[in-house]
Amino acid sequence: MGDLDSKTALVTGGTSGIGLAVVRRFVQEGAHVVVTGRTAQKLDAVQAEFGDAVTTVQGDVSRLDDLDRVFAAVSERGAGLDAVFANAGGGEFATIEDITWDHFTTTFESNVGGTVFTVQKALPHLNKGAAIVLTSSNIDVKGSASFSVYAASKAAIRSFARSWAAELVDRGIRVNSVAPGPIATPGLSGLAAEPEQAEALLGGLAAGVPMRRLGAPDEIAEAVLYLSSPRSSYVTGAELYVDGGASQI
Repeated sequence: MGDLDSKTALVTGGTSGIGLAVVRRFVQEGAHVVVTGRTAQKLDAVQAEFGDAVTTVQGDVSRLDDLDRVFAAVSERGAGLDAVFANAGGGEFATIEDITWDHFTTTFESNVGGTVFTVQKALPHLNKGAAIVLTSSNIDVKGSASFSVYAASKAAIRSFARSWAAELVDRGIRVNSVAPGPIATPGLSGLAAEPEQAEALLGGLAAGVPMRRLGAPDEIAEAVLYLSSPRSSYVTGAELYVDGGASQI
């Protein structure tokens, strides 16, 4: 018996990095996982790896029509949702002088808007005792040059976790956030324009972590599993930092 045996979960942005690691961990614990992603080829790879244990839906969380298709698939399955990992999002570097309206709106539509409407549209499908986990970042309590818009979007996520935990407590639904530090994912490497710059970026980020290394997606997946399972039954409104001590030491 796994921690999520016979449960149904939703993972947005589940085709690579942290999202894919969480899908893999949820399936190992017995869940059926509805997985979203923007790229058909990556979704096909997820379907091939997990087979009948997943339902894949192509879509962008910043588009309401795409979210409607995701939850139509959830409704068609007929089992509701026991766990939601609202994970899709991303960001790019920009100094205050270089921030454009497109940079700002793209970041907030994906990270903030996508999270808001994923959770809102999930509400009618949540079973009693369901758990919602939001992907924040340890940058929500730190300053980071050239990453201010992303940091602000993640601070909003932290605030949502508190407020929604208060709103949903009477329904028996828990809401928490997980705050990764620098994690070795394609998304992190992709912040650099060139491979040589990526190596320097990752090395610099690792040097700033007390543990002197980047985290692994599997390490975040373990934290998300904890917050999504009955093991964290007395935890709501919290943020779990999984960052090698970078925000705490």
